[in-house]
Amino acid sequence: MKRWLLLALWTSLGLWACSRDRDLPEPYRLLEVPSGRLGSAEARENGRTLFAAACAFCHGEKADGHGARRENFTRPPRDFTSPAWRRQTTPRRVFFAIREGVHGTPMPAWKSFSETETWDLVAYVLTAGEDHR
Repeated sequence: MKRWLLLALWTSLGLWACSRDRDLPEPYRLLEVPSGRLGSAEARENGRTLFAAACAFCHGEKADGHGARRENFTRPPRDFTSPAWRRQTTPRRVFFAIREGVHGTPMPAWKSFSETETWDLVAYVLTAGEDHR
């Protein structure tokens, strides 16, 4: 009985997560999320380095949306330190936004990053503002 309850719970959680991504284009909706990589300190550090080089100018050095270019945008850059934002997003959504850009905003597509680099950025932005020590 316990086994069936656990199975039902995991299935429900999986379906809930998938349903949050249901409006993504199919290749992104079906993308396998590398959970182990997202949880690794190495990936977060690699992502932080990439973020500092490519994203901080708009999103700020602290990933709080207060970059040097912020004043030139009609919509402010995303604040990745916001716990509310983290609760509302998914790794696939962040991956999609990095790779494809965000329509109607100044966020460009970053297809020049490899898949691994993109997941490293996802790992970083999903934990931006947290103390990783």
